[in-house]
Amino acid sequence: MGTIKAAVCRAFGQPLTIEEINLADPGYGEIEVTLDACAICHSDISYADGAWGGTLPAVYGHEAAGRISAMGEGVQNLSLGDPVIVTLIRACGTCPSCSEGKPTICRTPRDGDGPLTDTDGSPMEQAMYAGAFAEKVVVDQSQVVVIPEDMSREAASLIACGVITGVGAVVNAAGLRAGQDVVVIGAGGVGLNAIQGARIAGARRIVAVDMSEDKLEIAKEFGATDGVLGSSEKPWKQAMAAMGKGADAVIVTVGAIPAYDAAPRYLAPGGKVIIVGMPPSDALSEYEPGILAAVGQGMVGSKMGDVVIKRDIPWMVDLYQQGRLKLDELISGRWSLEQINEAIADTKTGTAKRNVIIFGKG
Repeated sequence: MGTIKAAVCRAFGQPLTIEEINLADPGYGEIEVTLDACAICHSDISYADGAWGGTLPAVYGHEAAGRISAMGEGVQNLSLGDPVIVTLIRACGTCPSCSEGKPTICRTPRDGDGPLTDTDGSPMEQAMYAGAFAEKVVVDQSQVVVIPEDMSREAASLIACGVITGVGAVVNAAGLRAGQDVVVIGAGGVGLNAIQGARIAGARRIVAVDMSEDKLEIAKEFGATDGVLGSSEKPWKQAMAAMGKGADAVIVTVGAIPAYDAAPRYLAPGGKVIIVGMPPSDALSEYEPGILAAVGQGMVGSKMGDVVIKRDIPWMVDLYQQGRLKLDELISGRWSLEQINEAIADTKTGTAKRNVIIFGKG
């Protein structure tokens, strides 16, 4: 066991505190990763604000990249020194979900309390199986993917959640085919990646919907063919005018209930809404099920883009190396761990694409 510096949440809605905490040595099938970068996801902020409950004290952060610095027994196909992306997708490989190729909804819970403890030895929550607002993490070997030695860890960290969630929602969950049309509601970090996914998949029209004109312009840089202000009257009519018909898929990347209420209105017959953004617990949306039934429309949730990380992340890394997947352009700011509360505040303004914590940055 050793000590690490981490950003700790001790009270929901309050600033994180930079503390020294304990990190256990990796156990069977586990690895320790010394982190180079961790991006800030809105899910981390929602958890820290208490939107979904949870156990405190906790260390959040789950979009990370670094280098393997220790390994427990039973680790396979990984080596000390490997550069890796660290995800929150912890998969047993044998439960019904994993056996069906759906590791993002693995049904096997982790045994024990996790690798983090407070200075007095009491358990500390390793949020989302990662706890990556910290210098090091100990995670299951199933959570990482080796990346090229020369790949920027800052860029790589973005793939761990925002990129796989957005691209995967289009490619895996929606199954978008070349020539189809898609509407992406929300042009933040995940939304921009859904737009990229639609472009890569060969979509004919990609309509971005957002409350900000500036973000709609950024969306076009990532592949959107059209932009619609969500605050306009009946924005689905403008989107349909741009496409000439309804959308084959609507990807909702924000957690705003009005966005979910409106989402089915953008659809063509046979189209489907992909639910990605997560509203606070107990928030309810309304829709008319008779219409969905009458024209064969559907709604489906997508967790982490329904990815299989050892299949999908190498593909995305290759797209990045070809210049077809934008990652560096997603980074709005680089911050030290000590600046994490400032970085979170900047993220909350809604103007940032992705802020990244750089470890060792003074």
